[in-house]
Amino acid sequence: MKKHGFTGLLAIMSLSISAQVNNQQEFKPYNEKVPGTQFEIKMVPIQGGSFTMGSPESDKSKKPNETPQKKVSLEPFWMGAYEITHDIFDIFFRDEGTPVGSEVDAVTRPTPQYIDLSWGMGKTGGFPVNSMSQDAALMFCRWLYKKTGVFYRLPSEAEWEYACRAGSTTAYPFGNDSKELGKYAWFKGNSKNKYQKVGQKEPNAWGLYDMLGNVSEWTLDQYDEKYFEKIGDDAKEPVIPPATRYPRSVRGGSYLDASENLRSASRQHSEAAWNKRDPQIPRSRWWLTDAMFVGFRIVRPQQQPTAAEANAFYDKYLKK
Repeated sequence: MKKHGFTGLLAIMSLSISAQVNNQQEFKPYNEKVPGTQFEIKMVPIQGGSFTMGSPESDKSKKPNETPQKKVSLEPFWMGAYEITHDIFDIFFRDEGTPVGSEVDAVTRPTPQYIDLSWGMGKTGGFPVNSMSQDAALMFCRWLYKKTGVFYRLPSEAEWEYACRAGSTTAYPFGNDSKELGKYAWFKGNSKNKYQKVGQKEPNAWGLYDMLGNVSEWTLDQYDEKYFEKIGDDAKEPVIPPATRYPRSVRGGSYLDASENLRSASRQHSEAAWNKRDPQIPRSRWWLTDAMFVGFRIVRPQQQPTAAEANAFYDKYLKK
C-alpha cells in the first residue's frame, strides 16, 4: 500500500467508470427493495470530501490507536440509514436458491444456527441482526448484488468515521457532552443490556441512525493499531486490506459499551474469543456465538464497478 493511499480493489470500486445504467442514477436518497419481499433498505447519499480522521490531542478519552490525526479524502457513496435488520438478513438466510455450503463461493448462504444467536433480544419487527462475522456481512452484500445488480459492500474505516461525524469535529457527532448521548444511541447507560429496534433515536446530521451504539458495525479493514501511520498523510480512499482472519475493525460501540467507546474516533477490533464456543469444525465463517453485540450496515460507491471488478472485490475480501 502506498503511503498516500492504497492502489487495490477499493480504489477500483470507487473510481472506475462502468457503462452500467446504475452509474447514471441521480445522487439522492433511495430505497433498495429486497427482491421478492416487502422490505427495503434506505440508502442515504454521502457527498465526497476531505475530513480530519482520528482523535485530537485535546481529547482526554483518546486512545493510542486513534492518533495521530490525518487528513483523508473520500469519493461519494451511499450508506444504509439503518443497521441491517434480522428481518432483511433472514431473507438471505432462507433463500433456498442459494445452497448451504462450507466453501466461500458465489452461492453460499449461512449455515443453520444451532442456538438462538439473538439471545432473546428480539428478531422480527426491526431489530438489528447480530452475532455476525465479517464474512457473513460481506456474503450478504454479495447476495444482494447478485439479486439486484447493484454493488454493495461494507464501509472502510475511513468511510465509516466520515459518515458518523457528518461534518463534526467533536468527540461525538452532536458535540462533546456525553450526557447528550442518550438522545442518539443505545449504550450501557440506557440499553438494559440488550439491543433495540433500529431508528428509535435521533439521527446524525446526515440522516444516519444508530451510528453509535446498538450493535457495533463491521468495516472492511484489517485492524491495525498503527492505522494512522500506515495510511500516511493526505490519504485518498484508505483501507488496510485483509491479511489474516483476526483482528478486523469494528466501529461505533454497542449496547454494552460505555460512552467513551462510542466516540466517533473510537476503534475496536474482532478477537478469536468471539467464536470460542462454536462447536463446528472448521469453525463457522458465519456466526460469532460470543459476539452478540456485532452487526453491520452497507454502503454503495457512487461509481459502480464492472461485473469483473465486483467479483474480484468479493473474492479478495472473502478469501481469508
